Amino acid sequence: MSKFPSTKPILTITVQMKSLRLLFERNSSPAKTTSSSSKFKRPKPSSISNGSDSSQSSSSQDPLKTHFSSLIKSTETTLQLRQIHAQILRRHLSSSANLTTLLISVSSSLKSIPYALSIFNNSHHKSLFLFNALIRGLTENSHFQSSVSHFLLMLRHRVRPDKLTYPFVLKSVAGLGLRFLGLILHGRIIKSGVEFDSFVRVSLVEMYVKLEEMGFALQVFDESPERNKSESILLWNVLINGCCRVGDLEKATELFEAMPERNIGSWNSFINGLMKNGDLNKAMQLFDEMKEKDVVSWTTIVNGLSQNGDHQKALSMFFKMLEVGLRPNDLTLVSALSACAKIGALEAGVRIHNYFVENGLRLNKATAAALVDMYAKCGNILSASKVFEETKEKDIRTWSVMIWGWATHGFYGQAIRCFKKMMFSGIKPDAVVFLALLTACSHSGQVDLGLNFFDSMRFDYSIEPTMKHYTLVVDLLGRAGRLDEAMKFIQRMPISPDFVAWGALFCACRAHKNIKMAELVSEKLLQLEPKHPGSYVFLSNVYAAVGRWEDVERVRMLMQNQAVGKDPGWSYIEVNGQVHSFVAGDHDHKRAREIYLKLEEIVSGAREQGYMPETGWVLHNIEEEEKEDALGSHSEKLALAFALMNTSPGTTIRIVKNLRVCGDCHSLMKCASKMSQREIILRDIKRFHHFKYGVCSCGDYW
Repeated sequence: MSKFPSTKPILTITVQMKSLRLLFERNSSPAKTTSSSSKFKRPKPSSISNGSDSSQSSSSQDPLKTHFSSLIKSTETTLQLRQIHAQILRRHLSSSANLTTLLISVSSSLKSIPYALSIFNNSHHKSLFLFNALIRGLTENSHFQSSVSHFLLMLRHRVRPDKLTYPFVLKSVAGLGLRFLGLILHGRIIKSGVEFDSFVRVSLVEMYVKLEEMGFALQVFDESPERNKSESILLWNVLINGCCRVGDLEKATELFEAMPERNIGSWNSFINGLMKNGDLNKAMQLFDEMKEKDVVSWTTIVNGLSQNGDHQKALSMFFKMLEVGLRPNDLTLVSALSACAKIGALEAGVRIHNYFVENGLRLNKATAAALVDMYAKCGNILSASKVFEETKEKDIRTWSVMIWGWATHGFYGQAIRCFKKMMFSGIKPDAVVFLALLTACSHSGQVDLGLNFFDSMRFDYSIEPTMKHYTLVVDLLGRAGRLDEAMKFIQRMPISPDFVAWGALFCACRAHKNIKMAELVSEKLLQLEPKHPGSYVFLSNVYAAVGRWEDVERVRMLMQNQAVGKDPGWSYIEVNGQVHSFVAGDHDHKRAREIYLKLEEIVSGAREQGYMPETGWVLHNIEEEEKEDALGSHSEKLALAFALMNTSPGTTIRIVKNLRVCGDCHSLMKCASKMSQREIILRDIKRFHHFKYGVCSCGDYW
């Protein structure tokens, strides 16, 4: 997109200005001098201070002002607005409160708040209309502090607020979380006699809802006249939404059922509240009962299902929405793409991308970032890069997902180059970008470079590291075998290391077989979260790796005594547009027998290639044959067997796993890629592994 403004709007304004000049000249002819001069008299200050404007009452009779009003209302850019404003100043019409109010309103709607403030500050007579226009504009642009400040200025000017002032001030107070000021405003509203105005009443309830003062919100609702309750569906919707926000579904249900009348917004609010509280069944039941559904209804369902982890159902509902002929909005598309990313549903993601192209939808910052993220997390980093390069409007989110994509796929060089391009574009990195850079360095063994980025974040950009940044530095040092440095780093952290930080060091201890340090770290882990299975599983694996079976059994008994269960591993794989899920030891699949037979065939062929099951990854001391059986039921192996059974030769296999891939599965995947002459892309909780011709992209450094 060109950085220069289009000439078309400027030409339009020029033509309109010429007609305006002719109109002005007709009004200024000698025969009409007296009547013309009377039209341009300044209104008296007293009439402006109480909110009235003589120009407003006569504007319909003044063609010049009427013409300027229509020009202001049709403005599409700040540049156009400035041109019109300049002409108003030349015609000495700046004293017109009506025109000044319009200038402030339109400037605010164009997101040009500094210009709106400039117009207001240069206005000699601050009327009620001017204050209301400015306060509304500031609030709608989330300048809450300035909105409240100008409300106080309004009181100092002795301009009395009205029923159009308070709703926006209440919204600003809620946005700032100023409970005490909210109570004061409530009292002032009662004294001013506008508390039963429908707009004010709804705004009061909404303020208390946002401040999570549900007691006050319910009190305002209960004290509302029946007229307010019967006429304002929004009053009910806001309160239902508030009850859902604090988890009071019982009260929300009671209100929903008691409503004298419901609109689509009522159903959408309640369904959204149910989704946010995890009651998917009730939400789906209500959705099915809706006689009329709009795009918000479908978006609420798609987003709610995805947020609650039912990504397959979310995608099913999205495509059903398209079938009924509804056009999704940006949030619907982003929610659907996010669901694709979570389960690696690349084919579904491609269908959504095609929908963009076929319907001529333009990628904006939000949808572009979601599309790049989807391709990256579904294992197609080249398509992610292509979409990224084609995106003209890039913000920090767009850049960060691309850097993350390169990092998790193990392409640290591309991640660094992308970071440099972002810097050259003038966008400053944030904390998320540095997380991506540290991840890239950790996965590639670039320890010194990673430490430089960590220092740069603090000293060059004044970004305070979070626990995640510290954890990545521990991981960076630990993976490289610099365990003593990692331990010193974690001990010197300015914030107390959490379970994940110590866990990163523990993983490094296991990888480098440092039993002494592993035992020390395990004590920290058990102190922090005695019920977490990770610390027991890690320690068992460390002992198993060096053959200390008595210690393995001791840890296993501790797990049983503490009633600690190991999180089951699961994997997703998309075959012919259908997503299939597998759990470790899965025998529930309808084709389970065929899958296990295929897996035996894969293992047998891999043995001929030199593969030997790495039984050290099994938790406890059992017979070698039993260990191999336990390894054979890992979810990613079942997904691999299913994919080889159901896809044509040469098809890339993409698997998503919820845990870190074990060494044995990693070895088998390498052999399987060589035997099948296919690329196998496995995404685990840490990174992507691209297996091709018997080699993994991670270089066995993971």
